[in-house]
Amino acid sequence: MKIGIVKEIKNQEYRVSMTPEHVRQLALLGHQVNVELNAGSGSGFSDDDYREAGAQITDAQHAWESELVVKVKEPMPSEYDYLQGQMVFTFLHLAGVDPQLTDRLLCSKTTALAYETLEDDAGRLPLLAPMSAIAGNMAAQMGSYYLARFNGGKGVQLGCIMGARHGKVLVIGDGVVGQHAAAVASGLGAEVVIAGLFPERLADLRQRIAPDIGFIQSSAESIAAEMTEADLVVGAVLSRGSKAPYVVSEAMVKSMQPGSVVVDVSIDQGGCVQTSRPTSHDDPIFVEHGVIHYCVTNMPGAFPRTATLALTEATWAYIELLANKGVVGISGSRQLRTALNCHDGYLCNRPAAESLELLDRYRAPDTVSFNN
Repeated sequence: MKIGIVKEIKNQEYRVSMTPEHVRQLALLGHQVNVELNAGSGSGFSDDDYREAGAQITDAQHAWESELVVKVKEPMPSEYDYLQGQMVFTFLHLAGVDPQLTDRLLCSKTTALAYETLEDDAGRLPLLAPMSAIAGNMAAQMGSYYLARFNGGKGVQLGCIMGARHGKVLVIGDGVVGQHAAAVASGLGAEVVIAGLFPERLADLRQRIAPDIGFIQSSAESIAAEMTEADLVVGAVLSRGSKAPYVVSEAMVKSMQPGSVVVDVSIDQGGCVQTSRPTSHDDPIFVEHGVIHYCVTNMPGAFPRTATLALTEATWAYIELLANKGVVGISGSRQLRTALNCHDGYLCNRPAAESLELLDRYRAPDTVSFNN
């Protein structure tokens, strides 16, 4: 099979979808791997590294003219014309990005598989988890940075000063993002409260993170009460495949003290804070109602080497299966069927179809016919 590895062109995105070692393994299996020029340079992998692993270094068009294209982020508008019915395996976040991408995927009959919806047999999200962990770590770090007075923040340090905790952090969501954000914030020395749906998880969270982590049952009333005193709010809400719900209203943001910070990690899926809008690493923040908002849509791209190694370790088994079996390999893999978002002109992820109001274009993945 011809497999394409393309250079990411999203703003400040330096991750790459496969390492030279994984390319070597594909070459040994008899596959032809086309790597776009400088695709891995931002993650520390040179074109010579890929050549030595058995890849052909090529331009973008030839990398995209492959049966399977493996990416990190969703195709950008300048790449839409490359969509010609091949398999594309990447983060898609269809409910949170430009609807035109979905339209082009459907019109081109591209088979699009999304990292973020792939579920393992236990219902976990193994391809999203490592990136969520990095984003969670970053949320606390970026929040702390922008709280500094020289960044326009309120001048509160998240830290332990002479045995006393300073700074209050509200983390909304207790999944992978939320737990990592809470752990870093608590490690810095801040007072941390997690808003979650299941109070019975508190004992486990305290064991994983810190024994003095606070917890509130997530509701509009409880979140609103905490936000008036929070220095940093981390939005870490996940709604699989669909647009994230707004759990923080504009009124809640208005109630925060000037110079406070919101980091909306859910922005890939549209954001969970009503005042959020997508930003980039080049221009990461904006101020709304006196509150600094950090809403970068590809947060892990800030640490491409770490992120690439973590992501490719998680995706490799599925890439190998697609390379060896082709599109029919999806039908034999329950996990890959959960990753299937588009095929043959239809949406195959119901939450995405509902969010995009395209249920008339929805077809359940178990009913889809695959032919190489």
